[in-house]
Amino acid sequence: MRIETAALIEKRGQEVRELPKEKNHRSKKNRRRYKKPMSSVVQKLFDTCKEVFADGGAGVVPPEKDVERIKLVLESMSPSDVGLNQDMPFFKTLETEGAPPITYLHLYECDKFSMGIFCLPPRAVIPLHNHPGMTVFSKILFGSMHIRSFDWADIPQNTNQKLNPTYFQPAGVRLAESKKNTVFTAPCDTSILYPAAGGNMHRFTAITACAVLDVVGPPYSDSEGRQCMYYQEFPYTSFSGDASFAPVDNEKEGYAWLEEKDKPDNFFVVGAPYGGPKITTQ
Repeated sequence: MRIETAALIEKRGQEVRELPKEKNHRSKKNRRRYKKPMSSVVQKLFDTCKEVFADGGAGVVPPEKDVERIKLVLESMSPSDVGLNQDMPFFKTLETEGAPPITYLHLYECDKFSMGIFCLPPRAVIPLHNHPGMTVFSKILFGSMHIRSFDWADIPQNTNQKLNPTYFQPAGVRLAESKKNTVFTAPCDTSILYPAAGGNMHRFTAITACAVLDVVGPPYSDSEGRQCMYYQEFPYTSFSGDASFAPVDNEKEGYAWLEEKDKPDNFFVVGAPYGGPKITTQ
């Protein structure tokens, strides 16, 4: 219902006219009052991912320019952009045996991509695992962590690995090439891995409390054959390998044997509510 006041109108008989000057002043004031708020950085990340992964699927790598679009948004992000600070309880050291539990903050997931944050206290470990058919962006928001990553080695398919006399060769062992084996401290570049390159299998070990924002496209899906597999790492010298592939001595540290294994019993991830800026998904 419209409310009329003496300050806004003047009456002449049956005619009611609004004063133009006051009307314009009120209109401008309203426009200022209802000015559209600026979009948050995490909203920009969502909008960019929605566009980039719209036609994606397993094994589909976005064009380089689209990969760069997501990377640029992630590079601009800070812990405060997602409502995090290092004093939160899930970054605290716990007096427990073995690796402490990890907290996961779910931001968004659909069949095209997912967004989430892993919160690791010191000594927490995300064990060596793969990302079948996925493109993954990992942005360390704060803290220091050691990243160890591999891709499967490109060797002849008819390779016949033979065991050194002092080792027993487990079934399913496969040679992998090391891609990363170093400590990263924020601020640092976003880590990007691809279905068959960039270190598709990786392990995170928290040196200090740290937070990692992950964008994954497409996400894991057991029903579509994208299960998360875990691996045990053996030094290259554990097995003799095949004569058709024999790196020289100073290159052997760049390779390792990986064997599939069950999810480690001491690896725990617990969920917690995301408390950062709201993401509008429509």
